[in-house]
Amino acid sequence: NLPPMAPGSSIMPGKVNPVIPEMTNQVCFKVIGNDTTVAFAAEAGQLQLNVMEPVIAQSVLESVTWLRNAIDTLRTRCIEGITVNADHCYEMVRNSIGIVTALNPYIGYKASTVIAKKALETGRSIYDIVLEEGLMTREKLDAALNPASMLGAHDLIK
Repeated sequence: NLPPMAPGSSIMPGKVNPVIPEMTNQVCFKVIGNDTTVAFAAEAGQLQLNVMEPVIAQSVLESVTWLRNAIDTLRTRCIEGITVNADHCYEMVRNSIGIVTALNPYIGYKASTVIAKKALETGRSIYDIVLEEGLMTREKLDAALNPASMLGAHDLIK
């Protein structure tokens, strides 16, 4: 959940517009433009002289300032205020077809493919289908589909 920074949508009550990340994108676009200016100005230099040095310096310094300010704003007015809806995140992972790949070492590729197709056709979760088919015990399935273990965060699992 992003912290609200501006009124939301007029047609979707409760929506939080991502104005700070959008501002950060706009700053990045400006910096990309400045980088293009620097590239063309550097290319336009002749012999040992570059009369384009002022626009190069101005573009680089402007970009550094804009990026510094954007990063500070992104950190203080967005990132530090982000909250996690852990239950929603867990349900999104649990109901994802992609988690079937974590079962390959346990039930094999062929069975995983069958389970994935069944989940797609029925709208049911991988978890429920594997249990229903009796392919794994609940305990082993819980361990295999633990989101932390799928991310390689084995040291975080207690």
